[in-house]
Amino acid sequence: MMEYTYFNRDVSWLRFNERVLQEAEDLANPLIERLRFLGIHSNNMDEFFRVRYSFIRRLRLSEEQGLDENLEGYTPGQLLSKLSEIVADQQLRSQKIYDAIKADLKKYNVEIVDETQLTAKQEAFVKQLYRDKVSPALTNLMINQTKDFPYLRDKSIYLAVRLTRKDKEQFSIIEVPYSISGRFVQLPKYGKQFVMYMDDVLRHNLDSIFHTVKYDTIEAHTVKITRDAELSLDDDVSKSFMEQIQRGLRNRREGDLVRFVYDKEIGNSTLKTLVEGLEVSALDTLIPGGRYHNKKDLMRFPNMGIRELEYEKLPQIAHPALDIDRSIFKAIKKQDIMLFTPYHDFGHVIRLLREAAIDEKVREIKVTLYRLADDSQIISALINAAKNGKKVTVFIELQARFDEANNIKWTNRLRSEGIKVVSGVQGLKVHSKLTLIRRDEGKEKLVDYCVIGTGNYHEGTAKVYTDYHLMTNDKRIAKEARKVFQFIESPYKQYAFKHLLVSPNTTRTGLEALIDREIANAQAGKKAEFWVKINSISDHRMINKLYEASDAGVQIRMVVRGIFCLDLAHPKAKNIQAVSVVGRFLEHTRAFCFFNDGQPEYFISSADWMGRNLNRRVEVTVPIYDEVIQRQLRDHFDILWKDNSKSRNFDAQQRNKYRMLHGPKITAQEELHKYVKQLLLKG
Repeated sequence: MMEYTYFNRDVSWLRFNERVLQEAEDLANPLIERLRFLGIHSNNMDEFFRVRYSFIRRLRLSEEQGLDENLEGYTPGQLLSKLSEIVADQQLRSQKIYDAIKADLKKYNVEIVDETQLTAKQEAFVKQLYRDKVSPALTNLMINQTKDFPYLRDKSIYLAVRLTRKDKEQFSIIEVPYSISGRFVQLPKYGKQFVMYMDDVLRHNLDSIFHTVKYDTIEAHTVKITRDAELSLDDDVSKSFMEQIQRGLRNRREGDLVRFVYDKEIGNSTLKTLVEGLEVSALDTLIPGGRYHNKKDLMRFPNMGIRELEYEKLPQIAHPALDIDRSIFKAIKKQDIMLFTPYHDFGHVIRLLREAAIDEKVREIKVTLYRLADDSQIISALINAAKNGKKVTVFIELQARFDEANNIKWTNRLRSEGIKVVSGVQGLKVHSKLTLIRRDEGKEKLVDYCVIGTGNYHEGTAKVYTDYHLMTNDKRIAKEARKVFQFIESPYKQYAFKHLLVSPNTTRTGLEALIDREIANAQAGKKAEFWVKINSISDHRMINKLYEASDAGVQIRMVVRGIFCLDLAHPKAKNIQAVSVVGRFLEHTRAFCFFNDGQPEYFISSADWMGRNLNRRVEVTVPIYDEVIQRQLRDHFDILWKDNSKSRNFDAQQRNKYRMLHGPKITAQEELHKYVKQLLLKG
């Protein structure tokens, strides 16, 4: 029997981040948007090192050094070397792209200047800014005067300063303050617009910072570190779950260093002092870079007021079934409604909760929350409902990576308002996107309305992530949605689901059954095909099922934004076509359609096809029964499949080659906006 093979998930993830880098490189994108793609690339890379690189590093430090099937044929040491090589290449490429964009901005009279390029008036402005706002917030650590080397935080950037006097040298570390005006300072205009990094504001004021220190020469270079962000939960039953999370967050702040990035112009003695003080080991990645780090801050590069430098706005489109002066409950009662954000306004979900908060017929609201905005309107609506006497239960996931502290804050706030909060399920993450509202409608007694989606209830990300939110009171779906909430509260009981696929119990087996049906149809000589739109696929068992289906003659089309662990060089993958679309919005929708011998079945889901989503999370996949919405899902996928502007083919090497299709240029996300707009015009 031929052995199945897989593409390594971590290499594939870096290939995805290269697609983000390609967007920063794409001359068709406006210049400031290209800068922001550099910021996204940098932010992604930080998370990669905090999580995946750190995990592999821990494997390398363990005694086991054999091949690991979860590393797709690599040893941890081999994989670390491979990843470091790719990262170094992308870092160099990122710097070249940044330099090119910076030069091109000058054509629009926008200049990014450093401390050596200021006019007299700009110098006075920068000095005044330092004296009034920056200086009071500054932390300056003199290494020679401290007993222990100072602790450097993961998400901060620092100036490493070297001062010399005759044959003596001193070193200082200054944390670059963000709380003043962000990373970028807009200077007074002189026919042009000027932007300056906060790093350079400090460099310009080094004399003031060290006015009590005698020195002959002074130099300052930017450095940053990345620490292991793994949050480990132990089995200490004497501690509450929230206490364990909070302890894990404290441990994260002290995590092992896994990456050290520095200005390649830094002096040898400064670099040696930092490497020794931080105890950088051979397993830690040292990356020489340019003058500036934390390029993730480019995601918030200021708006310069020049139309050509940013994307043309795509205004959100009203949903034809929703009227601001009409009850959403009445609209849902009439028909299923699918919101497709950001083309539609996520505010409709908030409106539903606000309406429920003041509706005298509403008795109960339940909602699962994974990631929330800093100033969450969802939370406000739920608190309002509780104050109006509704029974409100919130299932909030404390283990939402990098959002744990925020979610603990919201948990405490909700409980202080008398709202019942269930803080996740130990051993499982609640990743489903689910709302249930129970309403007393007289003869029908309690009627359930629910929202089941693919994305978080987060007003910020809803503006840039594509997601589906199904609003329905279909009894088949609503009844089982209620069971999902019961499962979260009592996860060790067995619940039967006929319509929903629910992880960790039935998603895998349900998907396998759907694929097996297509295999049986292919073997019977019938047309057999399905399409999949997801963010990532890495689960080996699911990949094996796809190989099996392809080998049986099932035609498979896949749009996968991120990790893609299929080996398309494998002979059994011959009937699988796969692409990735990366553009102005982050493709986050998850949807599937199985042909089913001419009676196609459609689904949307909160789950990717990864082991964690299938085995270790509470996820919900919901069938779409409404024929109008089914047609829309089919059209959405067809538009994505026709993209020949932002679409890359997956090949055996995942080389990120743009898809070459004949005909006019199609940018799927712009075409989807037109499609949604046409639906409104049709009414």
